Amino acid sequence: MSSQLLDKREVRIRRMFGQIAPWYDFLNHLLSLNIDKQWRDRTARLVPPGPASLGPILDLCTGTGDLALTYDRDAKGSVPVIGADFSHEMLVRAVKKAEAAGAGARVQFVEADAQALPFADDTFQLVTNAFGLRNVTDTDKGLAEMVRVTRSGGRVAVLEFSKPRNPVMCRLYGWYFRYLLPLVGQLISRSRESAYRYLPASVLNFPDYDALAEKMRAAGLGEVQYLPFTFGVATLYVGVKP
Repeated sequence: MSSQLLDKREVRIRRMFGQIAPWYDFLNHLLSLNIDKQWRDRTARLVPPGPASLGPILDLCTGTGDLALTYDRDAKGSVPVIGADFSHEMLVRAVKKAEAAGAGARVQFVEADAQALPFADDTFQLVTNAFGLRNVTDTDKGLAEMVRVTRSGGRVAVLEFSKPRNPVMCRLYGWYFRYLLPLVGQLISRSRESAYRYLPASVLNFPDYDALAEKMRAAGLGEVQYLPFTFGVATLYVGVKP
């Protein structure tokens, strides 16, 4: 597999997501058959927001803000939510979506690198990351920052693509993910950075299940558990900061 395709240097990832920002939401929903919405809804139900007294919620690698807005909706606007991403083009769309949803005054978006967050230690009751951790140049550094800004007793939730374990599903998913998804994604987005060829390559080379759970434990989280969604196409990982 081409090392150039898996180049995760910050400058390349930022440029890649900036290029595909206009097509990002459309392709997410099209290529996942709209199941990505269900995954985010289920994440917010399984790792629900607590009362505002426990602190705000941070959605890291927020992209166009879908999970941040899901948490705002589930909290009925009672808990401050911050979405952080280092792609300016993505955040422009996130702000517009928040305003359209009537959440513009509640959900704040911040341009920030996941490896050096501009937040104090022990700030958030919950730090989430949906389909963004594998794009962070240094996974361990990204996890360490997520844990650092989480308050004691707070939770870290990572929703990420994974590889199905069922042999039949694995073959079907592998064909779709390796061939059809990149073809459709590239045709529509015309990404100069081959974003939709990078996607399957990044997933296939990213740790999942026990391997990612162990990384979360090494970052300082306890009670780490994971739950596969849709036959293991995506998996939710949750840990608690001691």
